[in-house]
Amino acid sequence: MASSLLARTVARCSLNKALSLTSVARVGGVRNATSYFTPAHEYCQVDGDVATCGITDFAQRALGDIVFVDLPDIDDEFEKGDSFGSVESVKAASDVYAPISGTVVEINENLTDDPGVVNTDAEGEKGWFVKLKISDPDELADLMTPEAYAEHCAKEAH
Repeated sequence: MASSLLARTVARCSLNKALSLTSVARVGGVRNATSYFTPAHEYCQVDGDVATCGITDFAQRALGDIVFVDLPDIDDEFEKGDSFGSVESVKAASDVYAPISGTVVEINENLTDDPGVVNTDAEGEKGWFVKLKISDPDELADLMTPEAYAEHCAKEAH
């Protein structure tokens, strides 16, 4: 019973987080950032032709305290669904998969020294893993919207 309560609580928190990640215009900016999600709990926040990718709040809660993040090199290329790194916690280790195809243009080097920031800011300014230059924007249509992702998390919690 306690585990189902925890799962519902995580799903509820993820639902609230996912619903808050709708398109957001930059102040004085030209572009909108839009969030997309995979069933395996990776996300990408798209701004123009660059996607900021990482694991979702739902995933970090399921993993527990994160102690290590393995990231690729800049200029590495990945197809949608390829493993681009891994994350280790006190409970488990897991590969992280590219939600879309692209070339790594930036990595979050701060995660090397402070991987636990993923637990406090998974989908925010500090907890992202990589930035990919999108090679096939049509792949975004295969990903979930924040609303669809929230429904997905709610179903997983039951």
